Amino acid sequence: MNGPALVLVVLVGVLFAAGFDLLMQRSLIRVVVGFMLLGHGANLVLLLAGGAAGTPPILGEGEGPSADPLPQAMALTAIVITFGVTAFLLALAYRSQLLLGADEVMDDVEDRRICAERRRRREDDPQAEESDPVEEDPRDRDHQRDGDGGGGRG
Repeated sequence: MNGPALVLVVLVGVLFAAGFDLLMQRSLIRVVVGFMLLGHGANLVLLLAGGAAGTPPILGEGEGPSADPLPQAMALTAIVITFGVTAFLLALAYRSQLLLGADEVMDDVEDRRICAERRRRREDDPQAEESDPVEEDPRDRDHQRDGDGGGGRG
């Protein structure tokens, strides 16, 4: 890997890291800027995927390898999609600013309730392992509530 390509790889990493960091913020404008940084990082990845520059693929003549047009087409498509989604996100942020008077994402009350319930369960039984509700079998949960212990089905 030569010098310019290594610089682009490091730049892609920095753009992705900064973009993901901004996406995790509570301010909607920071979320939009984070999304834009991710879009720019994706465009650089597509540029790197194209490899070294070559002769135009349309002519079919010339010395050396021809350039691959697919990464260029994908980069143009990614630019258009990023622009459209960014405009949509900016419109949502503007609308949120008008309606709520703030650009912060508010806490979800249901999330707070679930976290408080889990914390209470952990405090009641510190030895119990935390299980994922998605992976649990609902029939086992129903039998345990009935006092069956989950042993008998049917």
